[in-house]
Amino acid sequence: MSNVPGALRYAKSHEWLKTEADGTATVGITDYAQGSLGDITYVQLPKVGSVLKKGAPFGVVESVKAASDVYAPVGGTVVAVNTALDGAPETLNKDPYGGGWMLRLRPSDPAEAGSLLEAAAYSQLTA
Repeated sequence: MSNVPGALRYAKSHEWLKTEADGTATVGITDYAQGSLGDITYVQLPKVGSVLKKGAPFGVVESVKAASDVYAPVGGTVVAVNTALDGAPETLNKDPYGGGWMLRLRPSDPAEAGSLLEAAAYSQLTA
């Protein structure tokens, strides 16, 4: 059974979103996603300043099993990327909700987060 923290929101495409106190949002892939991919070997992230559209791909995660697009759970402008993943992509396997965060963005419409799944619904989706 995968770890699904209650304080986060989830996309059906297996990304999580955490709304921060300053109004930005942190995004990563879920424990279920990293488990399904297996050992992650490479992560491609957008550049700071990139404008993301909700539901559109923003990066790629490659593993020993497959390469998979990663999708923006909400639209917005990228304000930070986790450059530590360049040298340690396996952090996504070890700590998907902590050190394995992928990017932070300033949402263009903060209400979009309300359309994401709560933890209980995401747990049902992945059961």
